[in-house]
Amino acid sequence: MSYDFTNQVALVTGGSTGIGQSIARALLDAGAKRVYITGRTPATLDVAATALGPKVVALVSDVANSDDLQKVKAEIESRGDQLDAVFANAGIAESNTLGETSEAEYFKTFDINVKGVFFTVQTLLPLLKDGGSIVLTASIVANKGMENLSLYSASKAAVRSFARSWANDLRSRKIRVNALSPGLTRTPIMENGLKWDEEKIAAMHEYAQTAVPLGYIAQPEEMATAALFLASNDARYINGIELTADGGLTQI
Repeated sequence: MSYDFTNQVALVTGGSTGIGQSIARALLDAGAKRVYITGRTPATLDVAATALGPKVVALVSDVANSDDLQKVKAEIESRGDQLDAVFANAGIAESNTLGETSEAEYFKTFDINVKGVFFTVQTLLPLLKDGGSIVLTASIVANKGMENLSLYSASKAAVRSFARSWANDLRSRKIRVNALSPGLTRTPIMENGLKWDEEKIAAMHEYAQTAVPLGYIAQPEEMATAALFLASNDARYINGIELTADGGLTQI
């Protein structure tokens, strides 16, 4: 199914790779007028912008940095744009060991995954049209107790909670807020965040064949389809939910 975003303007944080880049590409394919993407690494952003084409505006920005978020807001304003949708997607996934976790590890995860989501949305609210949509990228780990992932899991539980609260907070503006919780998805986070080697990734693919009812690890494009649905007019009566896209892993 394809969704209609003709002439719409959207922002995707963490849009240079993985699920975020796939969301940006899907928005363009669906007719978006302009898509802003953000990321922390200029070189990676440049590659993404080149691949996505001239309707993309790539902005170097760390969602944990309030000054960076204000610069993103100012750039959008300078182009005279208002936003139809905000995809607060930027996040990290790193393992931690209970009993050995440092304060620096704690603050890194919560600054990006929780503070970053909160202030991305709060900063951009004045630019979001009434009747617009916010899609937050959570995770199935928000509802699981996976070993050595307590910081990541708790941070994503907070993101899922934001969707509930903000759907109520923004009711007067008819802005819908929903959370997308991806399951196992093949993104660079496996190598860059979780530090999995080829052997570990291969083992995860093997695990998925039996643990996931559909029998495989998803590609980012499959998450993008779900994200666009939540932001689309087809989902106009869907608000405050968590859409789990995990091939059935957590459902059986």
